[in-house]
Amino acid sequence: MNTFELLKPRPGLRVLISGAGSGIGAAIADAFVQTDAQVYVCDVDPAAIEQTKQRNPKLHTGIVDVADREQVDAIVDDAHKKLGGLDILVNNAGIAGPTGDVASVEPEQWERTIATNLNSQYYFLRRAVPVLKASSDRPGIIAMSSVAGRLGYAFRTPYAATKWAIVGLVKSLAIELGPSNVRVNAILPGVVQGERMDRVIAARAQSTGVPFDEMKQQYLDKISLRRMVTVEDIAALALFLASPAGQNISGQAISVDGNVEYL
Repeated sequence: MNTFELLKPRPGLRVLISGAGSGIGAAIADAFVQTDAQVYVCDVDPAAIEQTKQRNPKLHTGIVDVADREQVDAIVDDAHKKLGGLDILVNNAGIAGPTGDVASVEPEQWERTIATNLNSQYYFLRRAVPVLKASSDRPGIIAMSSVAGRLGYAFRTPYAATKWAIVGLVKSLAIELGPSNVRVNAILPGVVQGERMDRVIAARAQSTGVPFDEMKQQYLDKISLRRMVTVEDIAALALFLASPAGQNISGQAISVDGNVEYL
C-alpha cells in the first residue's frame, strides 16, 4: 500500500458524531463524508441538523439533547441500526457555559455545563463502547476537549473543569479499552475562528470591561503563531486518528491551537 494511502480512512467507515449541526462537528462530518464514510450526526438544534442534511444528503441524522441519558440511548441505538455497527465515535457535543467569576456562576449554569460537556460523553460511551468492541476495523473514540483542558482559564471555570475531566477520561479509557483494540484520544482545539468564538470573546470582553477588538487581540497575542485555527484543521486531525496511520495512537490529548501559551 502507498504510504500516503494510510492517511485516508477506509471507505464505508461507520462514524457517529455528536453536536454536529454546526461548527467543529459539522466540519468533521463533512470531512468523513468526503472519504465515503457512513456518517450519523446528531444535534439538539433541528434547524442546524436540517442544514447539515441538505449539504450532505447521504448523512443519517437525529435530534438529541446530549444531557438526557434516555435520548442518548435512543440515538446510539438508532445509529447502530442505520449504520449496521460502529467504528468511530466522535464525542463532540458541548457548550461554552457561563462567563464570570466563580461566585457569580449560578448552580443551574454549572450543572448544565457539566451535564452537556461531561456527562454526555459518558452517556454515549456506555452505549457505544460495546458496539465499538465488535468492530474489526481499528475502532476508535475521539473526544473533544479544549486547550482549556491543559491550561487554567479564569472566568470560565465550569467549561475548563469539564475539558480537564475529558482528558482524564480519555487517558483512563485508553488503558481500559486497549486490550479490546479500541483506541481513545482527545483533540484539544485552541481559538477556533467563527461565530462561537466571537460570542466567547464578546462575553469575556463584557465581563472584564474591555472592548471587543482589544479582547480579540489579547487572545491572538497568547498564541505563538498569532492566528486562530479553523474547523477544518480540527477535522483533519480527526480523519488522521481514524485512518490506518493512526492505528497505534491512543491515550493522547493532542492540541490543534497554534500553541496557545496561556489563557
